[in-house]
Amino acid sequence: MELFSTRVFARKVSVIINRFPAVFFLLIILAGVGRSQAAPQKNSPSGQTQIDPYTIKVRVDMVVLTATVQNHKGTPVSGLDKNDFQVFEDGVQQQIKYFSHEDIPVTVGLVVDNSGSMSPKLPEVVAAALAFAHSSNPQDQMFVVNFNEHVSFGLPASTPFTDQAEPLRVALSRIKADGQTALYDAVAVALEHLKAGNRDKRVLIVISDGADNASKHNLAQVMEMAGRSDAIIYALGLFDPDDPDKNPRVLKQIAKSTGGEAFMPESLKEVVPICEKIAHDIRNQYTIAYVPTNGNQDGTFRAIQMKAEAPGTGRLVVRTRTGYTAPLKTQLNAAGRSSHL
Repeated sequence: MELFSTRVFARKVSVIINRFPAVFFLLIILAGVGRSQAAPQKNSPSGQTQIDPYTIKVRVDMVVLTATVQNHKGTPVSGLDKNDFQVFEDGVQQQIKYFSHEDIPVTVGLVVDNSGSMSPKLPEVVAAALAFAHSSNPQDQMFVVNFNEHVSFGLPASTPFTDQAEPLRVALSRIKADGQTALYDAVAVALEHLKAGNRDKRVLIVISDGADNASKHNLAQVMEMAGRSDAIIYALGLFDPDDPDKNPRVLKQIAKSTGGEAFMPESLKEVVPICEKIAHDIRNQYTIAYVPTNGNQDGTFRAIQMKAEAPGTGRLVVRTRTGYTAPLKTQLNAAGRSSHL
């Protein structure tokens, strides 16, 4: 099937992404490894044609996965190649069509709980978020979502994203802990805002100390939104031992389904190293794509399993999305007509 590499086409395909809950037929291949093939951009300061390093390639029948590989000590493993991986969909091995191991810029949302019980923990949370920013790719774009029973953006309305540490610090420093916890609403808002980013990977980092007690959304709705998104969600649960509302299972469930990871530090001094670890993991991930052998457009859930094995590495653990929901043929037709593809 033909490959396209223009932003115009990518924007049109994003219409399909937003219309139905499928990773199938809509996920993108990151083109950081093929910058020589990126689309030319006009109106450069020099008046000459420039290459846009963030141009994406889209092949609409591919499933694209982001994978983190760790050894038995939990250390990210780099240096693997395409032949070291196996991908299975519903138990059937798939042929890998695309493989990359690149430090690609990311759109990142920091989703920070500022309910009343977070007050004594906020200095460490701010320090951890800034440590994450300093350890990230300098071309990452970030935003902040603050929440108690209300959800708001930390950056000014005129600045949807930033790649600068100071605006991020100001956005985080404005947090005042008070009220209840609308965790699900905050994750829903952040997933929606991620769509406006123009980096080719999307990540949410959720920092919270309690179960939801104020959201209009429920867990099932948030899980569905996460399943439709290509975002990876990491979670930090800062729970007090005697907190009756704590629910680490929820954070683990959301993170695992997206190929992310949930951390439950025993002390606040662990929070900064954890955020630095997350940044390091993101910068050492693999991108793998395949065309499913099951081409049926039947709306069923397809379970994904990925394995990696290489000489001298020992047992490897691969973390990626647990699956996706295939679209219905009628949904694809409707989306296609509406986007004029």
